[in-house]
Order: sequence, then C-alpha cells, then structure tokens
Amino acid sequence: MSFFAVLFALIVEQVKPLPRDNWVHDSLTAWVRWTGRNFDAGQPKHARIVWAVTALVPALIAWAIHFALSQYVSFFLALAFDVAVLYLTLGFRQFSHYFTDIRDALERGDEDQARSLLAEWRHLDTSELPRTELLRHVIEHSLLAAHRHVFGVFFWFVVLSGLGLGPAGAVLYRMAEFASRYWAFKSLSLGVAVNEGLRDLSQKAFALIDHVPARLTAFGFAVVGNFEEAVAGWRRDAELWKHANEGIILAAAAGAVGVQLGAPAPQASHRIAPSPSPSGSMPPTAKPQARHQGCRLSWRTWALSWVWCGARWSCGCCCWPC
Repeated sequence: MSFFAVLFALIVEQVKPLPRDNWVHDSLTAWVRWTGRNFDAGQPKHARIVWAVTALVPALIAWAIHFALSQYVSFFLALAFDVAVLYLTLGFRQFSHYFTDIRDALERGDEDQARSLLAEWRHLDTSELPRTELLRHVIEHSLLAAHRHVFGVFFWFVVLSGLGLGPAGAVLYRMAEFASRYWAFKSLSLGVAVNEGLRDLSQKAFALIDHVPARLTAFGFAVVGNFEEAVAGWRRDAELWKHANEGIILAAAAGAVGVQLGAPAPQASHRIAPSPSPSGSMPPTAKPQARHQGCRLSWRTWALSWVWCGARWSCGCCCWPC
C-alpha cells in the first residue's frame, strides 16, 4: 500500500499543489501554539509533555484512523486516507514556491527581490548578502527543504507503514520538524520568551528522528553525484556545521556537485567555511548554474529512491515495506 500511497500523493500534489499560505500551515501553527499554551508551565517535565502532545498525539490519531478504515471499513478508504495525509506532509511543491520565485528573480537580475524573498522564506537578514552568498543560501536551504519535505517524510512513512502503523511516520516526522522550527523561531527570531527546555528538547528529538534519514539522503547525494568527493566532504566537513544532520547533508551535497557550501562570514553562526579538499584546493564558490545542479541532485536522489523502492515492491520482498 505504501508504494501506491506515495505515488498517488505525488500525482495529486503535482496537479494541485498547496498554495504558499495554506490552511495546513496555519493549522500546524495553531496546534503547536495551543499545546504550548495549555501544557507548558516552564518545568522540564512539562517540556516532555508538550512535545509528546504536539508530535505523538497526531501520529497516534493518524494510525488509529488508518487502522479503523483498513480493518472495519475498506482497504481503499484506508489507502485514500494515506494519500491525503501524504499530500499534506510530503512533496517538492510544498517548499518550491519561494525557490521558484528566487530563481526567477535571479534570472531577471533582480537581486534585491531575491534577497527579499529569501529573507521572507528563512527569516534571515539578507540586506548585505553579496550575490555568491545569496546563491549559497538558496542552494543550502533548498537542499535541506528537499530532505525535510520529501526524503525524511518518505523514510518514516515507509518504515512505519511496513509495521502496520499507516501514515503515522509521516505525521510524526512532520510534526517533530515543525515543532523544532516553531520554538526556535519564537525564541531566536521573535525574541519571545519560551521554555528553553522545550526548545532544546524539540530540537534534540527531531535530530534523533532525523538521524537515519539525513544519512540516507547524504548517501543518495553521493550515489547520484560525485561519489568520491561527496564522501570526502562528508568525512571532512560535516562536523563544521552546528547541527550534525544538516552538516552531513550539505557536506555531501557540496562534494557531489562540486561547490563550496558553508559561509565564511562571521554572522553565519550555524555553519563554518569548509576545509580545502584533499588536493589542497577549495571547491569553487556557488555560481548561478549551481542552483540548477542542486535541484537536479535532489531529483536524481528521489528517482533513485523510487527505483529501489519499486524494485523491492515488484519482487514481492517481505523484509521491506515497499
């Protein structure tokens, strides 16, 4: 069922993608805000309760609905429910609005518009970014968005659906990822006082959930790109990023397409400039064509995932849920 659920969800998403300002994002924001307001009293134990209600309860509800439909109503209704959940949690088009608008602005030579869109998308101060830094930010955030909106959701959906939990994995990954961003954004960008324990717990929980998917995404980038340089970049530069999972993905992607990711600018606190390659030379800085290379890298990795998953399913292999 998982193979067809993902296939149908992606078809629906291509035909009718969610708009940039959609009710799903508003509903997620309202849910996370409600759980924090009603269950957080500022103590460490409350942080655990808030995270559990925020991420685990929706996943359990998704599993319960899937189980009830598949066992007591209809297999096809359960499949339709899985497709609907995946449509709301997985897909390239969920983050491509900003990327497409930034790409079009850069192609027109309108760097001010591109900076404005990047600032709106990632809540960064882009007013002083030179063109190369602007391109680098676009590539980095696009690669990370592809992982979090496609590969990570895909991994957990396939794994947990194989255990009979339906779309619970997709919901768990999406809620954990959104919660980690929401509390960090309130604390760092808006300056709103939040429970630091809740903020840290949500980030640690998502890092744990994303541990295996991040490494599989990096491996996929290596396979479809320059394998030797991707692995070398992974081993050499991954630890230079503040967040380990992001570092592994971006270091592998940088080697796979042969560009330098990670800004030397002091204000880029979440990453550090990569080291020279084993040959002693720095990889080239991001150029306009690099954003297309990053996009192609994501699509090739997605195609590789589909070929592998489809092959396992067609062979009727029972040891993997596809």
